[in-house]
Amino acid sequence: MRTLSRLELVGETLRAALEELAEAAPAWLTPLIEPDWAKRYGRRVEIGKLPGGKAAVTARAEEFGRDGQKILTAAWAACAPPHLRLLPQVEILRQVWVHHYYWDADGLLRWRDGHALPHASLRFDSPYDTDAHYCVKRDTTWSGYRTHFTETCDEERPELVVHVATTISTVQDIEMTDTIHDELAERHLLPAEHVVDSGYVSPARIERAQRVHGISLLGPVVADHSSQAKAGSGFGKAAFTIDWDHEQAICPRRATSVSWTELRIKENTYLQARFAEADCRSCPDRTRCTSSATRPRSVAVLPRQLHEIQTQNRLDQQTEEWQGRYAIRAGIEATLSQNVRAHGLRRSRYRGLARTHVQHVLTAMACNVARVADWIDTAPRTRRRATHFRTLCSATA
Repeated sequence: MRTLSRLELVGETLRAALEELAEAAPAWLTPLIEPDWAKRYGRRVEIGKLPGGKAAVTARAEEFGRDGQKILTAAWAACAPPHLRLLPQVEILRQVWVHHYYWDADGLLRWRDGHALPHASLRFDSPYDTDAHYCVKRDTTWSGYRTHFTETCDEERPELVVHVATTISTVQDIEMTDTIHDELAERHLLPAEHVVDSGYVSPARIERAQRVHGISLLGPVVADHSSQAKAGSGFGKAAFTIDWDHEQAICPRRATSVSWTELRIKENTYLQARFAEADCRSCPDRTRCTSSATRPRSVAVLPRQLHEIQTQNRLDQQTEEWQGRYAIRAGIEATLSQNVRAHGLRRSRYRGLARTHVQHVLTAMACNVARVADWIDTAPRTRRRATHFRTLCSATA
């Protein structure tokens, strides 16, 4: 499918609904058609850069909005055939109008500003695939889906993909860790150790993997992102001692926190220790501890078990032993590259999440067949083909 701007999306959505209604109920639709609709919606909507800037875009969008609202009002009228409301493209039209328009105080239909749009997980980018959503990951933007591959990495055995998960693009990697483990358990394919990147690991995931499935989840826990830790100076969280029995935090200057409260941040529970204003105000290290000119320092930590997991993993990640164990994960990058470059993994051949998942599974199966065939082949092979010049140099040496 082609990428649509918001303006093209609403125009193409209305055109798709008119196409469906023209086939399902031509007699009902005919009286609603306005003279310029044939030119406006007679073929697919393609809009380049409009002269007039943002005001021109808004005017064209609200023109589409009025036309679409005319169809929706007629379809939901008491005298309209009820089956028209059940037509797929008519329902999609209704949803897109909810996403991109609103009624102002004067009862006029208005084009939503970009900041007032619903979350990307709720709205879609094409009337022909409502499971495809817009997403941004670091410097990459796309509209479509997200897939997760899990493969074996046993020595002297072929590396085989044993699990494929497909989600809408806005589902974050961390949300899939527990699901992947549960589905591997159903298939009796649980690993003793699961090596993942930082997007799939957190102290809570490490604890659950061990408690529920007996899996050692190996991956880099996100480092302390406080300003002190980032700067490499001052007092980060690691500089504070936590007295769990007395529910207190002790700062490097031996001052003790005066409050201990539960805090919710992005669905995670933290325990916040706050220090007294008098202690912080007179502290000679105040500038190294907090950037606030008036407020005292506070420290938010995870519950004890998760805090200890987080602390231990951050220490382990700095060791050569841990880094040597984690190096094996680089193999999955080769698997993803193989499937993307050779098998078109990032191009959906079907519309809809269910069919796209089937494509991902079949792609992984093809990769497995090729790898098993290579593994049982008795002819010796190198992992990387040598260049002619390198071969000549080796022969000369």
